[in-house]
Amino acid sequence: MDLELLNEIDGFVWGPPLLVLLVGTGVFLSLRLGFLQVARLPKALGLIFKAKSQGEGDTSSFRALCTALAATIGTGNIVGVATAVKAGGPGALFWMWVAAFFGMATKYAEGLLAVKYRGVDEHGEIAGGPMFYIENGMGRQWKPLAVFFAAAGVLVAYFGIGTFAQVNSIVDITKLSIGLDPMYTAVILTLAVAAVTIGGLQSIASVASKIVPAMAVIYFVATVGFLLMFIDKVPGAVMEVLRSAFTPTAAAGGFAGASVMLAMRSGVARGVFSNESGLGSAPIVAAAAKTKWPAEQGLVSMTGTFIDTIIICTLTGLTLVVSGLWKGDLNGAALTQAAFMQGYPEAGKIVLMVGLVLFAFTTILGWNYYGERCIVYLAGVKAILPYRIIFIVLVAVGAFLKLEAIWVLADIVNGLMAIPNLIALLALSGVVAAETKLYFKHVEIGDVDEVNGLLPDGPEEVIEQKLEGR
Repeated sequence: MDLELLNEIDGFVWGPPLLVLLVGTGVFLSLRLGFLQVARLPKALGLIFKAKSQGEGDTSSFRALCTALAATIGTGNIVGVATAVKAGGPGALFWMWVAAFFGMATKYAEGLLAVKYRGVDEHGEIAGGPMFYIENGMGRQWKPLAVFFAAAGVLVAYFGIGTFAQVNSIVDITKLSIGLDPMYTAVILTLAVAAVTIGGLQSIASVASKIVPAMAVIYFVATVGFLLMFIDKVPGAVMEVLRSAFTPTAAAGGFAGASVMLAMRSGVARGVFSNESGLGSAPIVAAAAKTKWPAEQGLVSMTGTFIDTIIICTLTGLTLVVSGLWKGDLNGAALTQAAFMQGYPEAGKIVLMVGLVLFAFTTILGWNYYGERCIVYLAGVKAILPYRIIFIVLVAVGAFLKLEAIWVLADIVNGLMAIPNLIALLALSGVVAAETKLYFKHVEIGDVDEVNGLLPDGPEEVIEQKLEGR
């Protein structure tokens, strides 16, 4: 297919209609849930480590979160932020915050519904995600929509976020930083991915629960250290972000200038791409969490967007604005690397390389699992081994491909994943509100475990009657 045509389709899919639907769903859910992402954020952060991990499930809430973060914290946090600021100016970072703020409510609803409507596959493993809450929550007449989502998920795992984009990022940064031959990179990466993914969710979650906290700490320390070196410039950088979010940014150096609309579109699009709120990927692994309460996993899932965008993307964005290099000719990873080298002349390349490699590697692992759960929904457990083998082969091949058309195609399918998921979130928002009300009512009186299982399927009024009858 013609690359120019694909780019036009990509621009349409990721244009104003989808961005409005993504952010609009977050706004609607925020209002319906009483801005839960503010009022309940302290509890959500506490649950990351204190969730009891009781009830049905294949892994702990913490490991489920780490696996989801493994897939979302990727090159988008380094390369994506750089391209957003380069295209839309510093104001793009503000619109990333806006997308993330409302996206936290979206991610909460996704995690809650994933646990509420999860099932079990032929191997006895938990199976869940948008395809299950579409079919089981909205009704079997909506199964074609669920199939559409699952098919898009497999394609994205195989040909986009899960393989080629991440593999090429690893190959490029290792060659640029330490001159490592792509052949060696391909062999090491393929063996590492094969060793982890053949073991399934338990293996992926185990690795993710170790690498994700480590990589987040490394990157956090490096960026905070940079900002402390240039602490005198940080207040000005923050003011520049706020100013250019609402006023056009003038052309300067290699920066072509940006309107408010361009800053908004760049920030929202890159923010959503980075934290995946509304795309329907994270609830696939959230469904596997050991928890008795859907709302509890919703809270844990919500912290993923907070960590990904409010913390990590913010640190990258402020580093770029403080450096001033966004006004030059550099873009993407090269821009972020040059910024780091202002603070770390000797270690800058290595710090960024380690961050990118870890981010990209764990994204490969996370998306391997997402694609696997989608293929199980479509073809059953017999398709797991063939799926894993093809995935590993594509990782090996991806080190030597520069297939721009496939990347753009993957971006399109990734956007299409969001449509059925957002329809389901809006259709099932009453269930989300009811589950939330029940959970917090009993958190307050201290008998959450005692009343587990009381919540019937149905509208909020039915649940109120059940509560009154106790």
